[in-house]
Amino acid sequence: MTFEAAPQPAPWFELLEGSVRALGEAAREWQIADRAAALNVAHLERSNRFHEGKTTHEPGPGTPVLWRRTRTNHRPHVQAFFTLQRVYGEHRRLTRREYRQAALLFASGAAWAIGLVQDGQEPRQVVFELDGYERPAPVPHPCAIAGLTGWVHGGEVERAYERLTSKQLAFDVCEEIAGRDDRDVTERDANEMFDAADAARGLEDAAYEYGLLAERALGHVLLPARDTHRRQLAEQRAAGAAQSGEVAQ
Repeated sequence: MTFEAAPQPAPWFELLEGSVRALGEAAREWQIADRAAALNVAHLERSNRFHEGKTTHEPGPGTPVLWRRTRTNHRPHVQAFFTLQRVYGEHRRLTRREYRQAALLFASGAAWAIGLVQDGQEPRQVVFELDGYERPAPVPHPCAIAGLTGWVHGGEVERAYERLTSKQLAFDVCEEIAGRDDRDVTERDANEMFDAADAARGLEDAAYEYGLLAERALGHVLLPARDTHRRQLAEQRAAGAAQSGEVAQ
């Protein structure tokens, strides 16, 4: 009877890379959803001609008593347009918010992982703290990455980070003014908010693109760990082969 050796657990760096990749895949799914939601909204914006045909709705035998004396006229196309406008608008706000959050978690999670690896730690997955709201949500980490000056793509990471932080600052300004009481918002504040909203446009894509670069950077900083792991495996195999030879003799 032969027994198969139990499978070896994945090394910590593979688990860490898998954790970051999962964040990236989540952001990608929300990106696709947001693109689709934007297409729906754009379709309605182009559909600015209504068919004015009308229908009449009359009470039938099964109509509740409250509605039996109600006879109304309707414009089906107009009603469909405004109902879809509301539904698509709400959906777009949802997908944009979730895409932004997922992209920032991806970017900051990869940056967090890089920082810990550079400090000599061996995290097995990305860890986020939860905020203090009624429905807690994970809080993104800082996105800055240091120590990549010797990497061929280090300049790309730095430029992507500058673009991301610029849009984040504009977004924060916009959110701060929008959260004030209307009585405290001056015309100058309103103009500043609109300018900030324009500057923050594309924050989600900037975060996702930075996350992709940070994920590549993580692979770079994990190279020494991979080399050490391969060397240890080679030593273990060599020791196992030597032991088997001694037993055979």
